[in-house]
Amino acid sequence: MATERELSDFLKSVETRAFKRSVYHVRNEEAALDIVQDSMLRLAEHYGDRPADELPMLFQRILSNCTLDWFRRQKTRNAIFSNMSDFEVSSEDGDFNLLDTLQIDDGSHRTESAEDTTRRAQVLQQIEAEIQELPPRQREAFLMRYWEEMDVAETAAAMGCSEGSVKTHCSRAVQALGKALKAKGIQI
Repeated sequence: MATERELSDFLKSVETRAFKRSVYHVRNEEAALDIVQDSMLRLAEHYGDRPADELPMLFQRILSNCTLDWFRRQKTRNAIFSNMSDFEVSSEDGDFNLLDTLQIDDGSHRTESAEDTTRRAQVLQQIEAEIQELPPRQREAFLMRYWEEMDVAETAAAMGCSEGSVKTHCSRAVQALGKALKAKGIQI
């Protein structure tokens, strides 16, 4: 059984990755924060007494379910209420930007030239845009496998599908990303 400290340490260790994953899915920082918070609460309330080694898989599954629930609520809300303010783009807060979270951590304290920084920013924006264009299941599998570095079995359990499906989704995502980025002149 996980102690209160183990549960707290686990939640601290996954909060940033869970937020990034949620932002990629819902493309809304406030909604992503709500999803992660709901997921953490559900884990603590319903599964806090489970062994510590079960927490990662349980949390991934809960996070996936909370994300799906959010999409269902959005679909229902949009079908019932058509509020024009929902279609406005907020210019002061902006969208999630991968560059805000990217750090150069190679042990050196070198400085990039403005040209290199700009080039890197443009490439990352193009990669981020292409990831967001992937179908939802491919994007989910790709992010779990390569962003969160989960193995195939963990990803399959979190997504509620077979390992073969995870491999198929990842393969298709990598092929689609490679093709799209190659067309833009970006070599992976």
